[in-house]
Amino acid sequence: MPTTTRQWLLNGHPRGRGIEDGDFKLAEIELSDPKEGEMLLATRYLGFDPAQKGWMENIADYVAPMEIGDVMRGSGICEVIESNGGRFQKGDWVFGTTGWTEHLVHDGRDLTKVETDLPPTAVLSVLGTTGVTAYCGLFKVGKPVAGDTVLVSGAAGATGSVVGQLANIAGCRAVGIAGGPEKCKWLVEEAGYDAAIDYKAGGVREQIKEHCPRGVDVIFDNVGGSILDDMLACIATGARVVICGGISRYETGNLPAGPQNYFNLVFRRGSMAGFIVLDWASEFPLIRKRLEGFVNDGSLNYQEDIQQGFENAPETLKRLFSGKNKGKQLLQL
Repeated sequence: MPTTTRQWLLNGHPRGRGIEDGDFKLAEIELSDPKEGEMLLATRYLGFDPAQKGWMENIADYVAPMEIGDVMRGSGICEVIESNGGRFQKGDWVFGTTGWTEHLVHDGRDLTKVETDLPPTAVLSVLGTTGVTAYCGLFKVGKPVAGDTVLVSGAAGATGSVVGQLANIAGCRAVGIAGGPEKCKWLVEEAGYDAAIDYKAGGVREQIKEHCPRGVDVIFDNVGGSILDDMLACIATGARVVICGGISRYETGNLPAGPQNYFNLVFRRGSMAGFIVLDWASEFPLIRKRLEGFVNDGSLNYQEDIQQGFENAPETLKRLFSGKNKGKQLLQL
């Protein structure tokens, strides 16, 4: 018997502006029954990342372009409702790229079974792309050593809040940049940061020099723009600059101008590199086990911001760009 489901479709490419309500269209379709080897899945949670705006704009060339009318791309956790000889059994929970849809028919390829002692939402947050991005960016690219000072922009976000704690686990001093006294207090009291810098208070460069008097050994940048420029002005000799994201450009849709202080990389013999976490996909199972171990032994905390209702998916995505979320942004259907 066919299943009726709602889907959010892409209805606009938000280039040069913020995301608007008209960029999405709610549609209702009928799904055919699962064929041999397929499963009917019911989405239980959706996960949200700033990169989704880049996907909507079609400026991210590491993923396929999105066309008007496509189901909005995104991660999700689903329950297997029916399995016609599929990879997973009825009742299993799986996660991966599912899109913004209440139900879908899927062959199970590129989906992973939820197998964790933590709440299942962890596979989209601390054990998901968020956690492995923090881990790979810091350790594969930043390569911190004990005693280093690690400076993180967007530190109160889902990825940034994990980076600081991983830096602590590695024996480093972690300093985070976030917006507002409430977020800065949370960074120090709950997210394991040794110090926090409120960029909304101004004087970011002076604050960095105050909290990083010997200079910054590892920068983990989620913001770009003027914040990155101020961080580059304060690097130590041999610094490694990890470029993870550029949330400062998401409202304009334009790539930011090159940082004025990039030549400090020459003076300090530093390096700056971007990365795509998918390059280490083969290591994800091991990394997830390691991250779960850190959570279980109490050395890694994580926070989830869970909104409610499929109809609120567009508004939930927009929360990432207004700074409303604390930790990983999720939506429960």
